[in-house]
Amino acid sequence: MISIESPLKSIAEKVFSGKRISFDEGVALFEKGELGFLGTLANFVREKKNGNKTFYNRNFHIEPTNVCVFTCNFCSYSRLYKHREDGWEMTEEQMMAIVKKYDDKPVTEVHIVGGVHPKMDLYFFGGLLKKIKAHRPDLHIKAFTAVELDYMFRKAKLNEREGLIYLKENGLDSLPGGGAEIFDEETRNKISADKCDGNRWLLIHETAHSLGIHSNATMLYGHIEDYTHRIDHLERLRNLQDRTSGFNTFIPLKFRNKDNDMSNVSESSVVEDLRNYAISRIYLDNFNHVKAYWPMIGKGTAGLSQSFGVDDLDGTIDDTTKIYSMAGAEDQNPSLSTEELRVLISQSGRIPVERDTLYNVINDFVLPVS
Repeated sequence: MISIESPLKSIAEKVFSGKRISFDEGVALFEKGELGFLGTLANFVREKKNGNKTFYNRNFHIEPTNVCVFTCNFCSYSRLYKHREDGWEMTEEQMMAIVKKYDDKPVTEVHIVGGVHPKMDLYFFGGLLKKIKAHRPDLHIKAFTAVELDYMFRKAKLNEREGLIYLKENGLDSLPGGGAEIFDEETRNKISADKCDGNRWLLIHETAHSLGIHSNATMLYGHIEDYTHRIDHLERLRNLQDRTSGFNTFIPLKFRNKDNDMSNVSESSVVEDLRNYAISRIYLDNFNHVKAYWPMIGKGTAGLSQSFGVDDLDGTIDDTTKIYSMAGAEDQNPSLSTEELRVLISQSGRIPVERDTLYNVINDFVLPVS
């Protein structure tokens, strides 16, 4: 048993008795909690919610463009619209070709996110969603960050409810969690001043939940934020989840400093990554799942994260995303077969469970590991 003293002891007692910890207690975990202590608490919460299971799904990504009207300092992916010679802009036909490539494969989800392109508006994407659904009705479409949606809705002169209803009618099933970055206003203005603020992000997700559209949530960490900013971010997410129960999972996203305007900022260590996963799992008591996005942190850290609160490793990806590889992610060729992903989970002593986007179980047979 780990020897601990107050106030960490009182926090541990709260966690083990199923009581919610406070904002100040969350900060105390960051300031004073050692890795082993945090892992013990986070693993307790993880196993209480999901036992020894680690979830994954079969998915692929479409990134319509990396051309963007915004200039986020932390972004290594986007190219400004006026300097887009080295960017890409996919046509509807090219994107449908990607969908059709998976016609004979048992994927369950397509994830569509990209830059904010002025010519790829609400109606362009509405038409794309409609064609995807007509071609493959069973494919779950998880698409568009709140930042993309905010721009589309403003350009179409629609409010968030009207815009979401339009997209849902054309095939949108759920929202990814991107664009949340960090909600603290002062910090957000320093790293991404020109896109929608945290309150707008939260409003779009709350509206989506009210329409039966589930979503994910993220937090960009390890840059210029401090521990109070992280807990403030988690607090706002926890409060919204109390009201709507609409979030599927929480995904901490590690800041990467390659080829962007914040390359002078050092990246967080693996120990800090694991501490952040653990505290997120402890604090977000009303989230059923915490996901480690393995293309960003690498397969090794993803394996370790399962002992620090993580119960989901995303999906097979199939080398269809460039957002994080361009930022210097650990895995520069983000592709795993289903068998490789199941082995990664099993080697960590967990039971791999294939899910759909909404965490309905598809397959939970145990893969033997030699």
